[in-house]
Amino acid sequence: MRKFGFLIHPLSYDDVLRYEPKAVGKGMPLIKKILEWMPAYKVSHITGVRSLTGEEIEGFFIGTPLLPEQWLELPREAAMARVVAGAKLAAQLGCDIVGLGGFTAVVGDGGVTVAENCPIAVTTGNSYTIASAIQSLLRGAREMDIDLENAHAAVIGATGSIGSACAQIIGNKVARLTLVARNATRLKNLRNAMQPHVSAVLDCTIDVTAAVRSADIVLTATAATSTIVEPEDLRPGAVVCEVSLPHDVSRRVATERPDVLVTEGGNIRVPGDPNFNFDFGLPDAVALACMSETMILALENRIENYSLGRGINIAKVLEIQRLADKHGFELAGMRAFDKPVTQAKIDATRELARAAKSTGMSNGHARVAPPPAAETAAQ
Repeated sequence: MRKFGFLIHPLSYDDVLRYEPKAVGKGMPLIKKILEWMPAYKVSHITGVRSLTGEEIEGFFIGTPLLPEQWLELPREAAMARVVAGAKLAAQLGCDIVGLGGFTAVVGDGGVTVAENCPIAVTTGNSYTIASAIQSLLRGAREMDIDLENAHAAVIGATGSIGSACAQIIGNKVARLTLVARNATRLKNLRNAMQPHVSAVLDCTIDVTAAVRSADIVLTATAATSTIVEPEDLRPGAVVCEVSLPHDVSRRVATERPDVLVTEGGNIRVPGDPNFNFDFGLPDAVALACMSETMILALENRIENYSLGRGINIAKVLEIQRLADKHGFELAGMRAFDKPVTQAKIDATRELARAAKSTGMSNGHARVAPPPAAETAAQ
């Protein structure tokens, strides 16, 4: 039976407690120091992943125990050494392919160096992450009765590998698209490269607040370690799809903006009767899209380096979606802020959005008109 591995790490203090309940009561400085000392280790054995074709695989979650800020603070060489160590442990466990989860796919060069130093195939899972994020965003737009052809979208983290690919796809579904990232020069270059290939009018900015306040739909795909979208920024009836973990959207949105629909992109129902033997905060039989891509490739016997590097091949995004359908992977129920979003909740959000739009107000703020087409990234 083919095997896969997937690297995971804690995203927050709460995650540390899920990994190790004995950490309760210990201060963050001590927890961080302990995580720095810990080597990669086998977290759990995964069984029961079974394709619609009848093919079955097994796998392992492998812990690479650092918090997001620790991954970003480490020198590049030290961070890469920890990722490579995790990938090599997957090989020692008999895996044919290993997926890079969380910040193990962010640090360095998007898995290229890992693949060069690992005896098995490597993927970041970014292709299926993109495919499922677009599905999640479009599902949210349908639920909120947003007319996509006339909508204004914003992609935050647009110069990243996931963000740029999502922007290319969204750019042929909406009327206007604002690209948002921290580097103005890279934004302008992306906008200029994309404009001939998309139907939407493109603009770009480094001002997250301005972009969000003018957008009907928002997709976030950043490597931020704190929230960047606040409740006062959002338009009535807006849809926000979070691809990033940790969350980009403030939890205040859940209580202060009941007229806004937030959805986590990339939660996937895994076929068969999967048992992950580990609680990573999702319902039974639901995994992240990046995890699922690794499983899909193992089921398909595509034991090859797949989603690597900073650029994304759109053809692979389309291919992995086709393979997901073939094997029975599908978008899971909607979730936001780590909780399920029921249909009743969606219906209530839609009605509240209609009421808020009729007053022309959003959380006490007048609605903000979209920026002019000529607006470019701030200097």
